[in-house]
Amino acid sequence: MKHDFQSLAEVFLYSTSKYAKRPAFGVVGDKQASYHYADFKDCCRRISRLLSNFGINPNDKVAIFSQNMPNWAVAFFSITAFGRIAVPMLTELSENEIRNILTHSGTKALFVSRKLFPKIPADLLENLHVVIATDDLSILKAEDDAYTCDGRIKTPLPDDLACLIYTSGTTGAAKGVMLTHRNFCANILASWKAQTVYRHDVFLSILPLAHTYEMSVGMLYAFSVGAMTWYLNKAPTPTVLLPAFKKLRPTVMLSVPLVIEKIYRSSIVPTIEKSRFLRGMKKSFPSFLYWLVGMKLMGTFGGRIKFFGIGGAKLDEEVERFLAKAGFPYAIGYGMTEVAPLICNASPFKTHIGTTGIHAHGVQIRLDNVNPATGEGEIVVKGDAVMMGYYKDYKRTRQVLSDDGWFHTGDLATVDKKGRYSIKGRLGSVIIGPSGENIYPEEIESVINNIGGVNESLVVEKNGHLVALVHFDDNVLDWDYESEDKFLEDLEKRKQEILDFVNTHVNRNSRIKEVQVEKQPFVKTATMKIRRFLYREGASPEEGKGTADESKPSDSDAK
Repeated sequence: MKHDFQSLAEVFLYSTSKYAKRPAFGVVGDKQASYHYADFKDCCRRISRLLSNFGINPNDKVAIFSQNMPNWAVAFFSITAFGRIAVPMLTELSENEIRNILTHSGTKALFVSRKLFPKIPADLLENLHVVIATDDLSILKAEDDAYTCDGRIKTPLPDDLACLIYTSGTTGAAKGVMLTHRNFCANILASWKAQTVYRHDVFLSILPLAHTYEMSVGMLYAFSVGAMTWYLNKAPTPTVLLPAFKKLRPTVMLSVPLVIEKIYRSSIVPTIEKSRFLRGMKKSFPSFLYWLVGMKLMGTFGGRIKFFGIGGAKLDEEVERFLAKAGFPYAIGYGMTEVAPLICNASPFKTHIGTTGIHAHGVQIRLDNVNPATGEGEIVVKGDAVMMGYYKDYKRTRQVLSDDGWFHTGDLATVDKKGRYSIKGRLGSVIIGPSGENIYPEEIESVINNIGGVNESLVVEKNGHLVALVHFDDNVLDWDYESEDKFLEDLEKRKQEILDFVNTHVNRNSRIKEVQVEKQPFVKTATMKIRRFLYREGASPEEGKGTADESKPSDSDAK
């Protein structure tokens, strides 16, 4: 692989020339949607000319609002490789968020799937020069006056803005993160150093491309080495994934903890517990059992997986211990949109339970304001991958980015003697106990989530006490009978069991006072982290959906 890319234009030209005859992108079950690298190059150039015909110039903003598909990549490269600025948008955005992003960014053109097109406010469409369908790259709407054919292109420089990513992590802080060509190229090199992949590797994409984690590592890195990337035309449910694993036999996947945790809790644990033979093997021959289950798990993923990257949130340590013992090639990463995104990484079989690994290649890390009693401090990073700042937001940029380039992540961590970092929580989510001690809700939630029947949980402070908000698995409670005595008795029993279990498994300062059961799943970000700010005391999750009003860094993308 070429190691000194300076811009996405270089990545585009290098890969489409060197790997011209190789397959680049495909959709499971749809041969018509596939591209070889040479075809991809021609298509991107054609679409770039179309943008130019409608007066879209260098540094103009072009948004992408679409599900994952090969034409998402066409849209991205037809924008960035020719000097324009991409504005990726997550598919679950509300109308208000769509309006804010398109207006704040000053977007002039839009790539959108036909499925999502109705979500675009009609008055905003009037201001766009051209709207292109990602389904088949046809024109959905065009402004006659914009068809001047005088649009230009340019070869972007390393420090030119390539992408504007609006993020509203679990703190609700919506900001336009400005990422340059240098930022993305630094991330490609860091990915290569963390886990080398080659042109014969097969990527299967299940995370949204509008998120930096999948965009940088799952698309740009794969493209830079000439690998093949497959997309799904349906949601990544088990009924869709299992046949895809069997057919494609992927070698590389990126995932969030929720996916592998659900497989572990809903399939692996029940299988072992229901079998007397397997229970006996776990007691007498545990190593053989883990090997056996690990082989089965590998087979489920097609048998060739060599890198299963897990990021977006902290992986439950019980699940991680199982994966390690089973010999499954999982890898842990930690990062943020503002760092494009890799900050730390631990490759398969080089992981250490509970840590996010060492600093990524080219990234400097230090801990600020370290507590001498605990060794915990805020992660602060510097390097070529760090963003330019927040678009049209000098004040919030100054809050997190120093004059000499150090970015304050807002994440608290410790570091061991081997340079491995362990994330403890976010500055914004730490709860201060009655004696001034730091309480990390994520650690308590990890205990709760390992209780049978619990789907997910959130620990918050209410009236000076710790309260656990819990959402059960679908088959635990039948809410159709929620007003009946038997339902209420069962509910109170389960709440008490959680209370008793947690308070015997955490330290005195972390004991919870109350358990509240949530009927609906928690509102989440793109990487399936709960939007904590919606559940703070006095907040309303229903009223808060799609809002963003706090001045803090976005939450970690790959931790």
